[in-house]
Amino acid sequence: MFNSIITDTVTPQSFFICIGVAFVLGMIVALTHQWTAKRSYGRSASAGMVTTLATLPMLVSVAIMLVNGNLGAGVAVMGIFSLIRFRSIPGNSRSILSVFFAMAIGLAVGTGYIAFAAIFTVIVAIMLLILSGLAFGESTVREKKLTVLVPEDIDYTDVFDEIFAVYTNNHFLEKAKTTNMGSLFELVYRIELKEGVNEKEFIDKLRIKNGNLKVALSHMLMEEEL
Repeated sequence: MFNSIITDTVTPQSFFICIGVAFVLGMIVALTHQWTAKRSYGRSASAGMVTTLATLPMLVSVAIMLVNGNLGAGVAVMGIFSLIRFRSIPGNSRSILSVFFAMAIGLAVGTGYIAFAAIFTVIVAIMLLILSGLAFGESTVREKKLTVLVPEDIDYTDVFDEIFAVYTNNHFLEKAKTTNMGSLFELVYRIELKEGVNEKEFIDKLRIKNGNLKVALSHMLMEEEL
């Protein structure tokens, strides 16, 4: 059942079977990623990411076929694909998982193990859908990212403590850096809002303190491509 359809050389028949299967399995990976992303983040994955996941198994399988299934060369090829991915915009953990999922499928198909790749794809896709449906590992805390600009002459260490005491359960200053030629500080907080808090009112209070400079409140999602 798990025998390879590729023996000594790649025949035209085995080539077309492999790239066809790789594309179908890649579509399963892409659709799984799209569904889980929408389930977790409330928005679909980008078209570029979905297209990448749909075609990546096919590209990896062709690369593996070109090196005649040599394991060492195959590992090197996978490393090259990884460098290409991580040299571009960093991905979140979900997109990284999907990329390696697609690459593993391409490796299996490229060495001719069609049945193995198909069963592996179905099992992993079902597991991902189940975990996503159960919201496994997802926090129920209303945690958000707060970015605030303050003038350089303000001691930012405790300037917002009174406001945080009223509107948040806890807060943590993750980063402070200078901006605008050193005339401003950009503060990045991780905060947990209290239940029923009016976000506009919270932001207005911050604006009064920071002289109506920039205040940005967003969900704790990494700002990268899904």
